[in-house]
Amino acid sequence: MSEVKDHVIRLIRDLPEDCSLKDILQEVATVALVERGLADSEAGRFISHEAMGREIESWRKQSGSR
Repeated sequence: MSEVKDHVIRLIRDLPEDCSLKDILQEVATVALVERGLADSEAGRFISHEAMGREIESWRKQSGSR
């Protein structure tokens, strides 16, 4: 079995017995997004909080809201 399938099976086994399909999907999606974010960070694909603040401010100016 692949490493990914093993990981997902362990995630599901660790969830409460009464979890729903939605709970399972949310858990798997959350883990996938966190892993993607960590990989992006390790690869240097990120911007600083200050740069993000400037980006958001430019969006506000473009939309005319504040």
